[in-house]
Amino acid sequence: MTGRQIITDAQNTWCPGCGNFSIQHTLKNVLADIEKEGQSLDNVVLVAGIGCHAKIADYLNINSFYSIHGRTLPVATALKLANPDLTVICCSGDGDCYAEGLDHLIFAAKRNIDLTVIVHNNRVYGLTTGQYTPTSPRGFRGKSTPLGTREDPLNPIELMLASGATYVARGYSKKMDQLRTLMREGIGHKGFAFIDVLQICATFFPAADYYSPRVYELTGHDRTVFEAACVRAREWDYDSDARIALGTFYQKSAPVFDGKTAERKLSLAERDQAVRELLKKRT
Repeated sequence: MTGRQIITDAQNTWCPGCGNFSIQHTLKNVLADIEKEGQSLDNVVLVAGIGCHAKIADYLNINSFYSIHGRTLPVATALKLANPDLTVICCSGDGDCYAEGLDHLIFAAKRNIDLTVIVHNNRVYGLTTGQYTPTSPRGFRGKSTPLGTREDPLNPIELMLASGATYVARGYSKKMDQLRTLMREGIGHKGFAFIDVLQICATFFPAADYYSPRVYELTGHDRTVFEAACVRAREWDYDSDARIALGTFYQKSAPVFDGKTAERKLSLAERDQAVRELLKKRT
């Protein structure tokens, strides 16, 4: 048993069948594991963006921060730099992270800031009822593209490899056991951890019948070889019949951003005093 009720009593308003339930309960289980191992959940902070995914901040009983659209990573970066002892987790949507927040995503990966980013990638703007996003497949018919989008989708795995992320993985909301492993690995990784989750939107893009026959778990794959990760990332271009790899594509050790920018680690009292001095200068 854990020391707290991790799922809150807030009324859950996700649609029945939404993949966000799987992500929520998987993350709940991971948090329970962390607590059982002796880490206080008071040292965990969840940053959410804007979109259906963001309601997870209301449903998990941990410290949380709602950012504005696309700005989960600047907030999370500030939290981590202000207090490197925190475990900072970002939950973001594909529109939130790959459209409005794309520049922040790339630079957080480039800096190797010690964060874990979980992208609820349902490939549609669900909260605003069905517009296309950067990962929607070519031909997607939604409210903003009634004749079908003419754009090819973004490949987030390939993008994060190119941007310097030191942990890159893909999960699926219908594979909770594997997703739990990926979240544990990502949170435990020292550096920028990126997990793209194929999340079913039961209302506006119910893609389970497409995903389930095509997904497979990466086995026999050397996650330390960058070139091999790139090959696996390109197997699926989001509008083909290729198989879809799930698991950890790439992982390496590298200096983290907060470690490279500080000559020494400040104490909690010193950090508190520095913030107070900064606030005085701005008033």
